[in-house]
Amino acid sequence: MSNRVRKAVFPAGGLGTRFLPATKVIPKEMLALVDKPIIQYGVEEAIASGIEHIIIITGRGKGAMEDHFDHSFELDATLEKRGKSELLAVSRGVATLARVSYVRQKEPLGLGHAVLCAKELVGNEPFAVILPDDVIDAEVPCLKQMMDVFDERGGSVLATQTVEGPGISAYGVLAGSPDPANPRIYNCTGMVEKPRFEDAPSKQAIIGRYVLTPRVFELLEQTEPGAGGEIQLTDGIKALLKEEKVFGYTFEGKRFDAGDKFGMLQATVEFALKRSDLGPRFRDYLKSLAL
Repeated sequence: MSNRVRKAVFPAGGLGTRFLPATKVIPKEMLALVDKPIIQYGVEEAIASGIEHIIIITGRGKGAMEDHFDHSFELDATLEKRGKSELLAVSRGVATLARVSYVRQKEPLGLGHAVLCAKELVGNEPFAVILPDDVIDAEVPCLKQMMDVFDERGGSVLATQTVEGPGISAYGVLAGSPDPANPRIYNCTGMVEKPRFEDAPSKQAIIGRYVLTPRVFELLEQTEPGAGGEIQLTDGIKALLKEEKVFGYTFEGKRFDAGDKFGMLQATVEFALKRSDLGPRFRDYLKSLAL
């Protein structure tokens, strides 16, 4: 088994019902955050972290993602003919961003099932999982931070953030204790999916980044489907905990839930303000509003 994390799995087969009616025809992962599809932010994070192979788990009506990361010969030829060299570089840059493979998830049977669909392409080596809905703005890419912890500790790593108050009930929550040597690392002993606030074992909420050992595939294959016939990734990780160490890691950076309308609006505003071509004008516009 290779110990280096070289592959990242992107589960992207969901229906995107929270963004209807737009997602009737556009995959939610292709909705634009400023001028890039949500999924591209995750792919760029993976590549910047040292990932060599992107595996996207798709579903029915998701062909736009494949087209996006492919060459568009007609568009490129038109841009070249019109002398639009900067736009041509953008178009070609997306197509050459990464080595991308696609696996079709024929039924939406849960996050664990989506990850399991990547088993043959991942093989017997550790791998990353990135949920495209979670867009993370960080100086050092979030996944790179997690891969460094994996290299140091050798166990699976789950990205976490501290959530205060009743909001914790919307997440998977870790049980365990902070690591004495590094307060950002959490020694995990268990996890609870969407607990009641009063029952939450900690304030450490799992968010959409994972570095996992390949043993999780076999455990997911043995996992009984839960509510709605879905196989949950957290159930596979719970089983993994009985055999191997699993760590939580409170990453440095800011996470936006771009799978939620309000989170998408927050991300759009903050990413636009950071842009040198848009930020100054957009900031002036926001100041001019009678809020």
